[in-house]
Amino acid sequence: MPTLDLNQITSKLNAEFAGDTRKLVFWYDDKAEFVDDIDTLEISGAKLHKLAPDNQFYTKYLLERQDTEYSYLIYAPFPKPDVRDNCLEDTLLYSRRFYADRASLLTADLRIDEKYKPVIQKYIKFFAAKDRTQRFYDLEIENFTKESIEIALMSVLCKTRTASFDEALRTVLTDDGFSDNKFLAEFEKYDLLEVFWRLCEDNLGYTDDKRTLERLTVSLFVTYTSKQLRGEMPQAWREFVSYKSGNIIAFLDSLMNSVLYRERYDEIAEHVAGVLNAKSAMEQYEAEALLDCDAFEVFDRLIIRWITRRLLDEDWGAKLGDFDIPAICAARQKKHFSARFTGEYQMLAGAHEIIQAGKYACPEDFKSIVSQYIKADWLIDSRYRSFYAAFDRLQDTGDYEKLRELVENIYTNEYLAKLIPAWNAALTVGGAKNVLPAQREFFGEHIKYSKEKVAVIISDALRYEVGRELFLKLQDDPNCKVKLDAMLGVLPSYTQLGMAALLPHKVLEITEDGRVLADGAVSDNLEKREAILQKALPNSRCVRFDSLPAKREQLREIFNGMDAVYVYHDQIDARGEKLATENEAFTACSEAVEEIFALIKRLSGSANIYHFIVTADHGFIYKRDKITESHKIDVAGMKHSFASRRFIIAEDGIIADGVASVPLGSLLGNGDSRMLSYPTGANVFKVSGGQNFVHGGSSPQEMILPLLTVKTERGHMETHSAPIALVSMVQKITNLITHLDFIQKEPVSNVVKAAGYKLYFISEDNEKISNECVCQADKKDGDSQQRIFRLRFNFKNKKYDSAKKYRLVAMELDEKGEVKIEAFRHDVIMDIAFADDFGF
Repeated sequence: MPTLDLNQITSKLNAEFAGDTRKLVFWYDDKAEFVDDIDTLEISGAKLHKLAPDNQFYTKYLLERQDTEYSYLIYAPFPKPDVRDNCLEDTLLYSRRFYADRASLLTADLRIDEKYKPVIQKYIKFFAAKDRTQRFYDLEIENFTKESIEIALMSVLCKTRTASFDEALRTVLTDDGFSDNKFLAEFEKYDLLEVFWRLCEDNLGYTDDKRTLERLTVSLFVTYTSKQLRGEMPQAWREFVSYKSGNIIAFLDSLMNSVLYRERYDEIAEHVAGVLNAKSAMEQYEAEALLDCDAFEVFDRLIIRWITRRLLDEDWGAKLGDFDIPAICAARQKKHFSARFTGEYQMLAGAHEIIQAGKYACPEDFKSIVSQYIKADWLIDSRYRSFYAAFDRLQDTGDYEKLRELVENIYTNEYLAKLIPAWNAALTVGGAKNVLPAQREFFGEHIKYSKEKVAVIISDALRYEVGRELFLKLQDDPNCKVKLDAMLGVLPSYTQLGMAALLPHKVLEITEDGRVLADGAVSDNLEKREAILQKALPNSRCVRFDSLPAKREQLREIFNGMDAVYVYHDQIDARGEKLATENEAFTACSEAVEEIFALIKRLSGSANIYHFIVTADHGFIYKRDKITESHKIDVAGMKHSFASRRFIIAEDGIIADGVASVPLGSLLGNGDSRMLSYPTGANVFKVSGGQNFVHGGSSPQEMILPLLTVKTERGHMETHSAPIALVSMVQKITNLITHLDFIQKEPVSNVVKAAGYKLYFISEDNEKISNECVCQADKKDGDSQQRIFRLRFNFKNKKYDSAKKYRLVAMELDEKGEVKIEAFRHDVIMDIAFADDFGF
């Protein structure tokens, strides 16, 4: 940047005086910018003469009479006088003029074509401040035109990092409001406001007799919507539709999808929706017309309302075009406002599955019941859970209370009321052992003869459908091989007995005071379970999930030298068993899946464990509505050894409708003559305990248990590469040298690894049209602004077709610098004036 560079001025002046002939050079410094510097100039071959308003006659005498041999620089710290007031006008005719104004210097220093000097002169006030001038230089524009100069000026005022109209417009819209916008005020101050509006017309097709920033923004959103709405636009909106929809779609897509600006987009969208009264306007359309729209959140609200009404009518087969309700929910969760409405869509997808169960039919024989549950019915329990998990996350559930009541009614009265009685009727017939492996056989079948170290993760109350979710998550991991089987849990299905059943034993007993014995040994705490395990398998250990150390060395010590380690995980039962937190049971299920998945990855990467078995002590039944008195079985005055909401152990069985009784000894493999009584439906005994979360009884939800066998890749720790994304809102390339800003989306950490990327531009024919930029995404800064970086692209000097698509391609590199995978691509238009090697 010229400072107004005195060295440059000196060099230019010396060039003027080069040669042997006498030269007179007049320098009219209109604003006296160099009056303090003129004496410091080291001019060769010429004398300096300072012109003043009152020494013109003397100057003429000096130059034409007194000294006719020497060359002179005649410096005047004022504008050249009019012809009639200038005694030296005739002298000027055979002399030269020297220009050292700021515009001339800038034009020369930036290598701007002389024909664009008037453009620089027009905006010379802009260059009065050194910081603005420096930022103009920092844009490093390679191809100057009138438009590129004006865009660069606006970019500097908007403090963007690249000379781009899109970037400048983005700043105008996102960094200030519509009224008294500070950037428009700056544009006006430097005579750029009309330029801004002209570029809005050229780039966005915005023409308006009442030009305002708000109306421009309305035009952007209306035009965007016009290409998504399946039908005619509202009459009042049509005046805002622009003919340059392609540029507008690209601009708004970049804005709404930007990690930096999407929140501001939402604020602007809300304002524009209010201006347009979008809710009222869009309510006039059928839901199908809105299916592709996502400029405003009202589209999601109206589609959600349509789905809710269809479900309340139990019209679960309803469609919008070719999309059924689950497909609509999945598609809308990929739209811009999905973050706001994910809960609603997940809730509706869950409700859809439950409402289909209104026509639920249950087989009669035990094998068919189990088979249908493992293949399909588990999904009803899963969707019921996902419905409430999503429902509970909503800020306002008032609009969905009727839907919740319908879901609850169908789940309880159409599904559970058919499934559980059928299960218990078939269970008493016998033959259950031939359908599913028994939980009591777990140790002998899976641990005793294992040839490799195994971590057994026992998650309290991890019922089959939750295990299925974990299975699907592990299945998606390329470093895991997972198999899902099922076991038939013990009855009564409660913690102490289920935990004992997973230990080595021949006989299980329940004492009069409720303790569980495995081959005569008490198993009601961690230490006692470990003693039982070590008796059969000396190199073994029992640990609590919550007590696992964070440090790798300490973690390895726990597993070193072990053949098996039982890890007891308690998330679901711990929350569900407490009256104050039982409604968090479904949330706990999702957290359990995440915790167990993370534990497997952690032990695999840090403790050299590559074989895992995940199972549970028992499952559970959960219903949201409180159990009514009519669904409680009164056992007042009955003597018993042990009682819970779902089973009772007593000398005699309970004789009542909806209750089954079997000898306890027949279940435990001993001679216990006491009777175990349990409800044959989803009812409970009228004893103290939770209202919603229950277990201990006989049902698929309580007794069909997941058995996951997981093998992980050796030496692999789950990490992912630090991703990068384009920040600059560039849709058009106008310079052979272009700078673009990128962001490293996540900081490097123990799970996010540094990554290398190669970026370049290609044509539709895959011709590489730019240099390759290689960068490292290795920043650890938590502040996203500190992870922004700039790359410079040099394009081939050739003719480009503005009608064709060109692409920025980002390729992730492996450790050897070889291309590993494509990270992303971004379409652009090439609009560069072609110059051949001769400059024409």
